[in-house]
Amino acid sequence: MNDADLTIWGSGSWGTALAAHLAENGRTVCLWGRAEAQIERMRTTGRNEAYLPGTVLPDGVHLTANVEEAATASSMWALAVPSHAVEDMAQTLRPYLAHVACAVSLAKGIDADTGRTMTQVMEQVWQPNDPPCVALSGPSHAEEVALSAPTTVVAAHPDKQWAEAVRDVFMTDRFRVYTNTDRLGVELAGAAKNVLALAAGICDGVGYGDNAKAALITRGLAELRRLGHALGAVPETFAGLAGIGDLVVTCVSGHSRNRHLGEQLGRGHTLDEALDAMHMVAEGVYTTKAIHRLAQEHNVDMPITAAVNAILHEDADPHRLMERLMARAPKPEVRPASS
Repeated sequence: MNDADLTIWGSGSWGTALAAHLAENGRTVCLWGRAEAQIERMRTTGRNEAYLPGTVLPDGVHLTANVEEAATASSMWALAVPSHAVEDMAQTLRPYLAHVACAVSLAKGIDADTGRTMTQVMEQVWQPNDPPCVALSGPSHAEEVALSAPTTVVAAHPDKQWAEAVRDVFMTDRFRVYTNTDRLGVELAGAAKNVLALAAGICDGVGYGDNAKAALITRGLAELRRLGHALGAVPETFAGLAGIGDLVVTCVSGHSRNRHLGEQLGRGHTLDEALDAMHMVAEGVYTTKAIHRLAQEHNVDMPITAAVNAILHEDADPHRLMERLMARAPKPEVRPASS
């Protein structure tokens, strides 16, 4: 096979959902998974019951655990592995860069050690001859994409032609893709919303109700906008699909792993207990520390992020931190982005 429209690296829920949806709409997709046993089960059953129960894989999805086969299957790659695995995946793919014209990051995270976005991680590993790396982000739960529920996302790259190239491959009548040249803002928004979804879940877990959760979402967006300004992102990006769109859906949806994890923490479970009960990755666990570090390095006031970081990584009490947030000194609602 060497004529697929797209190779998706990662056979978890998100990679599987996109592969199924795109194949259902006439695309030919090579879906790579790390575990041969899992890929063989998917071939045999036509489903990915481990990560996306009930979703039938159309004939247009070609399954493989062979890296070379997947790398040479198409000239567009999309990395759907968890954010903490992106660097290792990029390293694995280095010998095959001659086969790719454009790469897409589907992971929503920030590297915990360096503060790099996922496309920056890919570019650093692949330099100096790296392909254009496009970020695809927005309110897009895998469970709904797999069902072809109407979904809208944004493809971002500083050169709009590459964002448009990704749009043309991914867009269907149920999966609408806008374009944006503010890749940094799109990636920051996609990563930071997981931190705020944890906060929303904690709020639910301690029983503070919808008023408090709405405040957390709104003030969390203000934090994100301040960080974006400090790092050079475009403010309007945070009012778009990758910003408020993804923030709202992740903070309120029953599909959200980060919101669910936060709820367990708010109910008194430890992080280890809550993670042990989950089958899939909650990206916010890895991202919170990175966002908190970026805020400190750039002197950006992000009290909600700081509180979530303390709960996750310093065993702080959720009730006490929520009360501390409410007791902060009075301030005007609207402040300059840099304040």
